[in-house]
Amino acid sequence: MIPARLGSQRLKQKNLKEIRGAPLIAHAIRKCLAAGVFDEVWVNSESAIFGEVAAAEGVQFHQRPEHLGSNTATSEQFVAEFLEKHPCDAVAQVHSIAPLLTAEEVRSFVAHMREGQEDALMSVIPENLECMYRGEPVNFTFREKTNSQDLLPVERITWSITGWRRAPYLEAFNAGKCATYAGRIGTWPVGRMAGHVIKTQEDFDIADALWDTVHGTAAAQPA
Repeated sequence: MIPARLGSQRLKQKNLKEIRGAPLIAHAIRKCLAAGVFDEVWVNSESAIFGEVAAAEGVQFHQRPEHLGSNTATSEQFVAEFLEKHPCDAVAQVHSIAPLLTAEEVRSFVAHMREGQEDALMSVIPENLECMYRGEPVNFTFREKTNSQDLLPVERITWSITGWRRAPYLEAFNAGKCATYAGRIGTWPVGRMAGHVIKTQEDFDIADALWDTVHGTAAAQPA
C-alpha cells in the first residue's frame, strides 16, 4: 500500500513532483512491482488524481474518504480504514517520499516480515553517535567519553517502509489503543539513503542529486 495525499503543506503536491521524468508516486509503484513480493499493489489516496496514475502504472487504487486526506488525519486512521476494506494477512506501507529505498531493500524487508514473528516492523537507521533528548544523554553518559563504535546505536524510525499484521492492528485500533505500535514490535535497519524522506524542497533536491547514485538512469523507465 502506497499512501499519497494531495494536499501536503511544506512541499506542495510532493507526490507528483518529478524525478527523471516520472512523479514520485510512479517511481514508488514501479519499485513495488519490481520487488516482485506483493500479491497486490495499491495506491491509497483521497484524490482521484492518484487513481489515474495507479491505472496507468497497472496497479489498484483505493480512494479513502476525503476527511482522511486532511491535515488533521493520521496515518493510523487511513491505514485502519484501508485494512477494514481489504482482508489480508499483512500490509507493507511503502512511502513514495522515500524514493531512494530500492526494490531489493523492499524484498528484504518483506522476506523478514513473512518469516518473522513481529506484528509491526519498522524501518530504522541505527545511529552510532552520541544522542541526547531534552538535554539528557540517551546512549552515553556525561561521566566519560565513549568511542562511537562502542555505543549502543539509537534506532531512528524512517517510515520508508513499514509492515503490520492486519489482525492485531485492527484489534488495537478498534479498542481505542495505538495500532501503529500494537503487538510485537521489530525493527529493520536501512541505509541512510533508503531512510531519506522528502518533507521539504531541500529534501527533494538531495534525493534528486543522489538518484543516479542509488538507482542509475534505468529506474526512470516504465516497469
